[in-house]
Amino acid sequence: MHALLAQARMEVRLTLRSGEGLLVTLVIPTALLVFFALLGLAPNEYARPVDFLLPSMLALAVISIGLVSLSIRTAYERHYGVLKRLGATPLGRGRLIVAKIASVVTIELLQTVLLVAVALTFGWRPTGSALLAVAVLLLGTATFASLGLLIAGAVRAETTLALSNGLYLLLILLGGIAWPVEHLPGPLALLGLLLPSNALASALRSVLSPVPAVPLAQIAALVLWTVLFLAIARRTFRWE
Repeated sequence: MHALLAQARMEVRLTLRSGEGLLVTLVIPTALLVFFALLGLAPNEYARPVDFLLPSMLALAVISIGLVSLSIRTAYERHYGVLKRLGATPLGRGRLIVAKIASVVTIELLQTVLLVAVALTFGWRPTGSALLAVAVLLLGTATFASLGLLIAGAVRAETTLALSNGLYLLLILLGGIAWPVEHLPGPLALLGLLLPSNALASALRSVLSPVPAVPLAQIAALVLWTVLFLAIARRTFRWE
C-alpha cells in the first residue's frame, strides 16, 4: 500500500507539473464553460445555459484526464522504457495501473471542484442527486481510462498523441458535449448517439436535473463500452 500511494502521488505531481497536462485537464473544460456561459449558448429547453453546460464540462473533464492525459503520458512512458522498469520493481504492474487510475480520480476531484465553483458564479444551483452524479462520474472514469490505456498500450507514442487528440475533438463536436446529439443532422446524430461521451454527458444531465432520474440506458452503454475497452486492452496492451 505504501508503494501504491507513493506512485499515485507521483502520478498526480507529474500531471500537474506538465503544462500540456494542465491545459487539457483543467484549463480547457473551465475555459469552455466560461466561454459558452458568457455567450449563453445552450438548447432552448434549458432555463439557464449553465444547467446544460456544467454536466457537459464535467463529462469533458473525465475525457480530458482519462483519455487524453493518461493515454499520452502512459504511451511515452512505454516508449522510453519507464513502464517496463516500474513493472519490474516491487510495485508491480498491477499496482502501477491502480496508481494511475487513483491519480486520474484525484485530478477529477480537482476538476469537479473548479467547474462547480465557476458554474455557481453563473447562477447554477445544486439540483438532482449528488450521489448518482458521483457514481456516473466514476463509471465514466472507468470507461475513458480503459480507452486511454488501450490506446497507450497498443500503438506508438506518436500515434497515441495524434489519435487521442483527434478523438478528443470528435467527442467534443459530435459526442453530446458541445451540443446534444438530437440537434445534429441525421447521420451525425446517429454517430453521436453511439459514442460513450454522449452516454456520459446525457447521464450527468439526467442525474443533475431538478427531477433526477436513473439513466439506465446510458449506464448500460457505459458499462458495455468499459467491458469492450478492457477486453481489447487485456489482449493488446504491451509494456515495452
